[in-house]
Amino acid sequence: MHNIYKAFGGVHAVEDVSIDLYPGEVVGLVGHNGAGKTTLIKILSGVFQADSGRIYIDGREVMIRNPGDARGYGIETIYQNLALADNLDAPANIFLGRELMRGFALNEDAMEAESRKVLDRLRITLTSLRDSVLTLSGGQRQAVAIGRALYFNARILIMDEPTAALGPAEARQVGQLIKQLKGERVGIFLISHDIHDVFEYADRISVLKTGRLVGTVRKTEVTQDDVLTMIIAGALPQHGVVPPPVSH
Repeated sequence: MHNIYKAFGGVHAVEDVSIDLYPGEVVGLVGHNGAGKTTLIKILSGVFQADSGRIYIDGREVMIRNPGDARGYGIETIYQNLALADNLDAPANIFLGRELMRGFALNEDAMEAESRKVLDRLRITLTSLRDSVLTLSGGQRQAVAIGRALYFNARILIMDEPTAALGPAEARQVGQLIKQLKGERVGIFLISHDIHDVFEYADRISVLKTGRLVGTVRKTEVTQDDVLTMIIAGALPQHGVVPPPVSH
């Protein structure tokens, strides 16, 4: 995403932001509420259109006008609330809005079989795929949401606060899923207010403040205090700064 601008009325929500993501990499997006994180990822996921700027995938400029365009490029988003239908089972949630059909009827057996394959790929075992997702643990619910993205060939996964409201064991389970996705060369934008999560899972960290990019740093070359200073003061550390993306 290069030189992205987005304003709502007279308020610049995102101003001249450039950020890259590579296969198998996790980039943490951090900043206070109102920093521009949500607006930026909603532009990438097709919820908003940028006022100006360009988006490239594999070096080719693309137009993302709506969520359908984003999904067509392999961009999937897992929001904090997971957007799961609690009254439905795991297969129905994985295929929600993209159901497999047999003639004019739902092909429930095929959806269950495909769901089992994708959950096995994530090494997630559910006692029954027919139980409503309301009965699942927080970690299992995240796995269903991730499974939905993976089944539809996500190459870029946007995760919004994936461990919020999870206990330590469930958070570790989600962490393992993130590491597994990295191994499958899925690129992940991780939005989190938890600096510990960001340092646990991210390779690079991009800090936004009042709509502008403070900078992008390599996790291994900065401390948590460095990143907190970037968030609060909008100041770069003297080390670990990644050069801005090269304009196309």
